[in-house]
Amino acid sequence: MLAMSRFQIPATSSPEMEPEIWRRLPEELLERILARLPLETFLNLRSTCKRFHSLLFSPSFLSQTKTQFLPPLLLLSHPQFHNNFPIYDSSLSRWRTLTLPLPQPCGPHLISTSNGLLCFSLQHSFLICNLLTKSIKTIDFPTYPFVLATLISPPSSTSYKIFLLSSSSSSSNSAFVYDSRIRNWARFKGHDPILSESSHQEGVFFNGSLYFTTREPFSVMGFDLEIGKWERMNVNLPEELAFARLVSDYKKKRVFLVGGIGRNGISRNVKVWELGEGARNWVELVSLPELICRKFVSICYHNYEHVYCFWHDGLICVCCYTWPEILLYKVGRRTWHWLPKCPLLPDKWSCGFRWFSFVPDLFALA
Repeated sequence: MLAMSRFQIPATSSPEMEPEIWRRLPEELLERILARLPLETFLNLRSTCKRFHSLLFSPSFLSQTKTQFLPPLLLLSHPQFHNNFPIYDSSLSRWRTLTLPLPQPCGPHLISTSNGLLCFSLQHSFLICNLLTKSIKTIDFPTYPFVLATLISPPSSTSYKIFLLSSSSSSSNSAFVYDSRIRNWARFKGHDPILSESSHQEGVFFNGSLYFTTREPFSVMGFDLEIGKWERMNVNLPEELAFARLVSDYKKKRVFLVGGIGRNGISRNVKVWELGEGARNWVELVSLPELICRKFVSICYHNYEHVYCFWHDGLICVCCYTWPEILLYKVGRRTWHWLPKCPLLPDKWSCGFRWFSFVPDLFALA
């Protein structure tokens, strides 16, 4: 026993690897190790040294991280959050807080997200941000005020566009499109249709156009982003709609319609349809279960202007500006469920909740 005790390592000691050994670690092996870190850990690690920071622009490292550590996130914006945003990682069923390096005290307001880019509205300009590369671009408004703005950055694209519908007297009946490739706004004059009563519903991107629902009598209008032309979709919508919202899964080129069924502006049921092959008709997919429908209707209280919908990683998200929960429909499993209120929200907040789908992307250029 005495002889063995000479070789025992004290419990308080912690052997460390020699720095010379770490220096000899092959670059490709280091990249593989770092590529498997959680997103939050990697972002914190980048600021420790120039070597780790430069990895973000290494083609070999980007090819490994593209599909490994960048999960889609649900991001919640609220006027009281300023630069801190709660995010929900559905793959881990976990809430986190995301802090963005935004200028203060200008109070940027998040209005749109697309393909790893965030679009904020400032006093006189837009702010386009990629939080992974920490790149920020400021773009002056072409007109003010405006009705709505939508950021469009298709997957695998190195450019983006911003669609803006003017509400000013000097440029009424005009749409503006910013193209990051030429860094300039284009103005398209002509009739702008009466869009949906929801000021929180963005246009949905499909086949090179942005699509919107109009007010009653409901219809679908498309705006071609290249030629700047409005065109009504020649497909009859379901009857007895109380409200209508569009959702697009542009990766698989699918368009969905979420609508309330009822009379006199009162929904008795909520259904989901998909645009049929050849864009000839709307095919009913599912109805909202009765108990969930009762809760949804009580939340809206038949005031559907606060309802907006969007696509997120196989989910159709149905949200209300005045309610902190999200109603989720999982398309693949045809199931409904509620995402409960974020635990980071104070109880006293009763409105101003704006949810976005955020898919971090290292290739998206601001």
